Amino acid sequence: MKALSLLCLIAGLGFGVAGGWIQAKALLAQWLLEAAWNRSLADGQVHRPWPWADHWPVARLSFPGQGRSFIVLEGDQGHALAFAPGHQPQSGLGADERRIVISGHRDTHFRLLAELQPGDPVRLQTRLGEYRFTVEGAQVLDSREHRLALYPDRRLQLVTCWPFEALSSRGPMRYLVTAEPQINL
Repeated sequence: MKALSLLCLIAGLGFGVAGGWIQAKALLAQWLLEAAWNRSLADGQVHRPWPWADHWPVARLSFPGQGRSFIVLEGDQGHALAFAPGHQPQSGLGADERRIVISGHRDTHFRLLAELQPGDPVRLQTRLGEYRFTVEGAQVLDSREHRLALYPDRRLQLVTCWPFEALSSRGPMRYLVTAEPQINL
């Protein structure tokens, strides 16, 4: 009985340490992303958050009504989205006339997309300036039938998986928030 108790205690401690390590890595990653973004703003250069990273901060996306902001990484693949929302590389980034597309996970950073309402403000800070947007609306699309078009209209599109409460990942449905550009500061 003592051996079983000791084994359960060791297993419990192991799970606790593993869970704590994941949370610690997530906090450390956010601090490193923030530091890399601040260095980019200071000198206008690309700075990776850690030496082996294959992504780097390109913007800060803010939702004033929700009191939240996120560093946006270049690239919208899994390795970037694990840490922050990601900028679709072929889309614009505010300084040109192309639509801006930013993706994020529905169960982490972009869970708040469900809270956005038409008229809500959204801000995007890049190394070249700050851009303001107003939420137009949201829609659900099937990614098997619809592809995002990169129109030359300077709108901001925020994309995540849908439904928000899905138990499995990698479903075909997408939740798409579109925001109109306002004046450039």
